[in-house]
Amino acid sequence: MARIHLKASPQIEADRRLLQFSSYEDYLDSLGTNQDQCYLESIEVSRQIAELGYRSSGETLSREQFEKRLAAVYLYIYPPYKPYELSSEGMITGDGLHQDLALRERSNRVGILSTIIFLKYYTKAGFEISGYIDYGEKLVSEDWKPFFRGKKKILPKITDLGYYHWRSGKVVSNDSLNYKVQQDTSKGLIFQNRFDRKIINPAPGSEPGANTTRKRVYTNMYELVILFDHVVRQRI
Repeated sequence: MARIHLKASPQIEADRRLLQFSSYEDYLDSLGTNQDQCYLESIEVSRQIAELGYRSSGETLSREQFEKRLAAVYLYIYPPYKPYELSSEGMITGDGLHQDLALRERSNRVGILSTIIFLKYYTKAGFEISGYIDYGEKLVSEDWKPFFRGKKKILPKITDLGYYHWRSGKVVSNDSLNYKVQQDTSKGLIFQNRFDRKIINPAPGSEPGANTTRKRVYTNMYELVILFDHVVRQRI
């Protein structure tokens, strides 16, 4: 399942209007008036006047600006396919978490599976930090080779789905590439998959949701690790 950016920038959204023009000349012609057609003998003169900004109360794009912005819109709508390399390929470590995440890497990259990682660990000072991580998003945004080679740990950040620092009491939640965060008065923090709208409930002792399984991973790297595996179904 291909993934594209879920939200365009305001500039991209505004520049979608440029798709109606097949060329810069068409764009300039759209700025002309009926009076131009009546009184100007040359269409080239009309275009020159428009290009100088005399036919628009707003911004008039130069040829370079027009072509650059139109290209950005096309790139957003039709992103090029980029082949991926499995970060876990060639992994030789024997830790359970490495093995479980390696098994899930390919399916998360192609969007068949969407895994949420819950981590709990203690700092050197003995303070607990826990959080929820969108595995599929992290595979795209960060380099996982050092993790799969045992040289680096993955740690929850304040930019992840969920983050809680027990000493400071800091609680942060964020929407991610694959999930929207919701607060439920009875269930607490829950996640809604963006692509099939199914709800994932991470609360202990509760059913995790449709097409979702929960697995505890036994590892020496963290105090507690739980994987929530959601099989993504096409939206009806």
